[in-house]
Amino acid sequence: MHPSLLLLIRRSKTMRCLITQQLLPFSITALNTTNLSRSFHYPPPSTFHSGSFGPNLRSTFRGFSSNSEEVRGMAKSVVSSVHSLQISDSISYLSQQEAASIDEILMGPLGFSVDQLMELAGLSVATAIAEVYRPNEYNRVLAICGPGNNGGDGLVAARHLHHFGYKPFVCYPKRTAKPLYNGLVTQLESLGVPFLSVEDLPVDLSNDFDILVDAMFGFSFHGAPRPPFDDLIRRLVYLQHQNRVDQKSLAIVSIDIPSGWHVEEGDTSGEGIKPDMLVSLTAPKLCAKKFGGPHHFLGGRFVPPSIVDKFKLQLPPYPGTSMCVRLGKVPQIDISALRENYVSPEFLEEQVESDPFDQNKTTSIVFLQFQKWFDDAVAAGLKEPNAMALSTAANDGKPSSRMVLLKGVDKDGFVWYTNYGSRKARELSENPRASLLFYWNGLNRQVRLEGSVEKVSNEESEQYFHSRPRGSQIGAIASKQSTIIPGRDFLQQEYKELEAKFSDGGLIPKPEYWGGYRLKPNLFEFWQGQTSRLHDRLCYSAEEIDGRMVWKIVRLAP
Repeated sequence: MHPSLLLLIRRSKTMRCLITQQLLPFSITALNTTNLSRSFHYPPPSTFHSGSFGPNLRSTFRGFSSNSEEVRGMAKSVVSSVHSLQISDSISYLSQQEAASIDEILMGPLGFSVDQLMELAGLSVATAIAEVYRPNEYNRVLAICGPGNNGGDGLVAARHLHHFGYKPFVCYPKRTAKPLYNGLVTQLESLGVPFLSVEDLPVDLSNDFDILVDAMFGFSFHGAPRPPFDDLIRRLVYLQHQNRVDQKSLAIVSIDIPSGWHVEEGDTSGEGIKPDMLVSLTAPKLCAKKFGGPHHFLGGRFVPPSIVDKFKLQLPPYPGTSMCVRLGKVPQIDISALRENYVSPEFLEEQVESDPFDQNKTTSIVFLQFQKWFDDAVAAGLKEPNAMALSTAANDGKPSSRMVLLKGVDKDGFVWYTNYGSRKARELSENPRASLLFYWNGLNRQVRLEGSVEKVSNEESEQYFHSRPRGSQIGAIASKQSTIIPGRDFLQQEYKELEAKFSDGGLIPKPEYWGGYRLKPNLFEFWQGQTSRLHDRLCYSAEEIDGRMVWKIVRLAP
């Protein structure tokens, strides 16, 4: 058995953002602290000035088009599972004063440094962006960074987005002359991330960028924006108006506070930026109640219990290893409009193995073409790459499908285990033919197999049964698969009784009604997603020539 198939992939290496599953009561205390420590104070200007914008560096941007991302496009994030959270007043919202007080405590007695908080905040922003906007569709990112810590968050986010497969650009017109910020700039420059002056920005940002990260001002900003940020904000507002009219797709992501908004009262003029995504940090600020865009995330997974207790914060939990959590309902979408424009290397006949696997090996299997693709799925960190859809049909021709796990491959075929009293087992007893489908979304790949099915030997089933975790062995006995039961409590009671019965740690006997099946394939189809639905489909079919089995390879139209 190939080592890759011994791996049980139980978790995804992709950092994902999940929607919290519970509602929390609202409570927040008022504080009288005035020292605003982590965000930048920008003195209000006495007048507004119009900025001017210079030549369009279109040739520079076109060199970084999303179509060049063939490799990164194959490793795009797996979409996370979601549960809806209605927020309104179900979580805490911070006033400007409260937010500053929390930062003071974090960087005072609790020992955090500003660079630590900035790193966590920027990573949260990048993961939230990656959750909604995939790099193969929204590849070109412009981060407009202000002179304070909000701008620093934007610089950190740009670095992480680069590593996530995006092409970030940075506009940082008022640089902060401190080692922390100089270091962030150096890090981006070392990655080849272009820095653009305001004068170098194209006239129409939507033609050259897919995402704009608004990292200009944070929660301690006072007064009206000064040049060049006042004009940049006006350009974004105008651009959004054009987007509504012309249906352009530039997405605006604001960090913590949409620039130009009042921290507590929101867009008081009604003429400010209306971002598509808001990533609140630590806890949403009061202005977030006025946010009406489709995507609101909370990031900054660093709030210690002492802060939660002191401020009586009610915040949603971060599931698993997620660095951000979605707030509110997932936006309603038109299912018919959901589509993916795949970007993959070409899959050509001259590149494939002559056999999907080597039938001549008698002691161990050499997977060849299937092995290559399976190993790619394992290396990409895809969750359960051995998961496959098993489709069966009884004599009446009614099909049924379910997901099972591949547990072995040998010279005779593909092996999985189940209850011999299940529906699939009954159908296989009437019609011992089936199909298997492996779907590796992160690689834009599928492998489909068809063939005859037979039970594996009892010895083989015994060996695998006793390799399973003890709880899984008991579960296989407790569940009379596909039979009707009165409720979940019944199943749990059966399990508890069996758990007590086998509590001595002795060998648990394999039930006679449980074992394995093996599909011997006579057809393989390898599918690779491509742009404009011109997918690659190479089909292997088994033929007997001069007394030996050979595989014929043909290309099928997508």
